[in-house]
Amino acid sequence: MLSRSLTSVLIAFSVLFINASAAAQSDDEIEQAIVGAMAALDEFMLSFNARDPQAWAASLNYPHVRFASGGVTVWQSAEEFAQTRAFESLSRLGWDHSHWLSRDVTLASPDKVHVATVFQRFNSDNQPIATYQSLYIVTNVDGHWGTQARSSLAP
Repeated sequence: MLSRSLTSVLIAFSVLFINASAAAQSDDEIEQAIVGAMAALDEFMLSFNARDPQAWAASLNYPHVRFASGGVTVWQSAEEFAQTRAFESLSRLGWDHSHWLSRDVTLASPDKVHVATVFQRFNSDNQPIATYQSLYIVTNVDGHWGTQARSSLAP
């Protein structure tokens, strides 16, 4: 009887150990996902501020979806996205550069991270011209972390 109880206890500890190991592995995977997503958002903003359409396109995953200005736009490839006219229209509004004010993870898995952001646009005198809340969905596609969808009220 004692050996059956001891066996049951050992099995119970083994199950707890396996579950704890799986949870730790999952936590590590999620931590790595968040690091990858934040690096992708950094690259997004750097290439955007550099007005480099090819680098900006490379910071994304495809198809890429943007919900903004009362519509939905879908780009199927980096080549298609790099043809953007965004820099011209933003410059007409007085835009010179943008910065993240906050980036808060709202949902994360090993291959996808949702990030609620607030970003601000500035003119060439470094004066704020607009502030927007947005949601970025950053994914890992074939080892590449990139923004795959974004939604904001920004034009």
